[in-house]
Order: sequence, then structure tokens, then C-alpha cells
Amino acid sequence: MQQVQLSEVEERVYQAVTALETRGHVPYPDLIAQETGMSEEELNAPLHLLTQKGLLHREDSPMAGLDFGPRWCARQMA
Repeated sequence: MQQVQLSEVEERVYQAVTALETRGHVPYPDLIAQETGMSEEELNAPLHLLTQKGLLHREDSPMAGLDFGPRWCARQMA
């Protein structure tokens, strides 16, 4: 199995997303920012890179009329 190399920031963001999911929270950008201690603007690059690496995927709000923004969900590492 190939290991994916993550920067310290990417690791922090990935860990935040998985921690939120484990606790039953929806990983919206504001909660990820709170969990990591970063601003939402600072999250843009690591979220994009983690998506490119296949570790996160973006889901838009599933309920019409209730758009809280995109959710970032972790993919299980095999």
C-alpha cells in the first residue's frame, strides 16, 4: 500500500474532519476551523489538497432550502 505524504497542516485538517465525524458532527468548514484553530480562509488550500489526494470529498447540502455550505467528509484509508 502506498503511503500518502501529508504536510503538518493537511494532517491537522484531516484529523479534525475525522474527529468531527467520529463525534457525530457534520464537518462543515466553520466546525473544521474551530477544531483546528485555523480560519476558514486558511482551510481552503489544505481542503483542496486533501481532496486531490483522495482523502476527503466534498458534499453539498442534501436538503433543498437548507444550505449550510459544503461538508467535507473523510474517505476511509484502506
